[in-house]
Amino acid sequence: MSTREPAVAEAEEAEPEQSAPPVPGPRSVPRPWAAVRGRVRRWREEHPAAAQGLSVSVTVLAAALVIAALVMPNSVVRLEPRQFVRIPAEAVIGAAVLIALPRRPRVVLAAVSGVALGVMTVLNALDMGFKQYLGRGFNVVLDWSLFGDAESYLEDSLGRTETLAAVAGLIAAVLLLFLLLALSMVRLSNLLARHTGVATRGTLVAGVVWITCSSLGLRMSGVPLAADSTATALKAQARLVSATLKDEAEFRKVAKVDAFGNTPGSQLVPDLRGKDMIFTFIESYGRSAIEDPIMAPGVDATLDARTKALAKAGFHAKSGWLTSATYGGSSWLGHSTTMSGLWISNQQRYRTVMASDHLSLTEAFKKTGAFDTVGVMPGVQKAWPEQKWYGLDKVYNAFELGYKGPKFSWSTMPDQYALQQYQERVHSRKPADGKARMSLLILTSSHQPWAPIPKMVGWDQLGDGSVFKGIQAAGNKPADVIADTTKSRQEYGKSIQYSVTALTEWLTRYGSKDTVLVFLGDHQPIARVSGNHASRDVPVSIVAKDPKVLDRIAGWGWTDGLRPAHNAPVWKMSAFRDRFLTAYGSTPHPKKG
Repeated sequence: MSTREPAVAEAEEAEPEQSAPPVPGPRSVPRPWAAVRGRVRRWREEHPAAAQGLSVSVTVLAAALVIAALVMPNSVVRLEPRQFVRIPAEAVIGAAVLIALPRRPRVVLAAVSGVALGVMTVLNALDMGFKQYLGRGFNVVLDWSLFGDAESYLEDSLGRTETLAAVAGLIAAVLLLFLLLALSMVRLSNLLARHTGVATRGTLVAGVVWITCSSLGLRMSGVPLAADSTATALKAQARLVSATLKDEAEFRKVAKVDAFGNTPGSQLVPDLRGKDMIFTFIESYGRSAIEDPIMAPGVDATLDARTKALAKAGFHAKSGWLTSATYGGSSWLGHSTTMSGLWISNQQRYRTVMASDHLSLTEAFKKTGAFDTVGVMPGVQKAWPEQKWYGLDKVYNAFELGYKGPKFSWSTMPDQYALQQYQERVHSRKPADGKARMSLLILTSSHQPWAPIPKMVGWDQLGDGSVFKGIQAAGNKPADVIADTTKSRQEYGKSIQYSVTALTEWLTRYGSKDTVLVFLGDHQPIARVSGNHASRDVPVSIVAKDPKVLDRIAGWGWTDGLRPAHNAPVWKMSAFRDRFLTAYGSTPHPKKG
């Protein structure tokens, strides 16, 4: 061994200590998905046929999801398979744009387009729901506030735990939809980029086919093959937003004009002075209750029987139809339309009127100085600033009627109990100042989901409402009724029979020679019950003992009794206030904006 070898060996052993540690490159940093990607890559290499099949399947599913979202209708009645076999123009245009873009902007545009398509899909779904429940599409400007009411309704119907689970599930489903559509669009854009030549030719052919189908009006099973659903829906939403903003400005001007706005109190309803006036709304009491083959037999029999009972007690009635400003829900729009003489068809108009000094029918009685005014609102469970506009001296809400019984789904208490409390707390007590009284009652027992439904009990047995515990426990479960359309119709009819019976029994039991009862529905029930093409008409009746009261409306052409004839006059609900004020001697003194 030479003398150099130990030295070289020592140098070689010492070299690592003198060298700087290697600097890891960017790819040497561990990545969370590196191991997963490695396993996926190995699986693809080991199972090429299966990997290819899976890749094709995912691509087909991505394309199907995107196409389905593009051609999705916004109405339940159009939700059928033939709607999903059309050629969407948006897909052809989108493919052409994506093919022409470089990688980075292409991926960004694809992801953003996927999310935007998800938004349009959600809006279409909201349109479906609103059309089924409220008879109109979703308004992106006005309707967000209704989600709180919808959540409260679900909580009252299904319970808090079930509602929270449903809301959480819905939010998760929407987010998943956005993610899947974004990923689907990115995947399809990558496919187009990898096969530019084939994609370009395919896009050109698809465009020619779409133009041909559109020009010739080609259809399959009555549905046009050429579709532009998403573009059409987007334009419709833009027009709706524009119209909503324009309507706000125009309606403010309309609300300032009032035919009786400057009428002195001495010239308002002089022919009703000294009367015991009661205005009552029955929840969801619509024309369908009287004319639908499933609901009508029971409801009509009840109306006829109650007409006879009223006549026996000395009361007589006349009835007609009003076309409500709302449908399926938003009862307050029907209430305010009737009382204001204005067409209050959305929340924006409602807020405008509530903040105005436009004369309400109930305020007209207060303005005379001859009436005390009171409201009984078992559905009101929070502050109700609308009391001022309605001109009510006192309002009894759900917590001021002493009820100790169970809720009946959304309804806080049975109508019979609310009416008895009205009798004990208000009607049986004469105003201390010698005035007459005008009352506004809004009943709730016929509110959806119509399960469970109260039953009539002896008026002397009502007590604090505990008597209803057994009735509520033995009733139908909301979920069972909601899931069955036929049962929903049947139970809805029973709820109307209950409310009409409770109100008219109260009248025959406690009404006097001076009592004048005006009662009507606020809107039709939801489309699943009333039908997809039902009218918006609701019955309205005026009941009194004094023949002079009904003589004043003899020229209206209304039907005798509580059941309006099919061909009885139909007025817009907004026409009622002025016709009523005029019929009972009020003198118009217009107020102009």
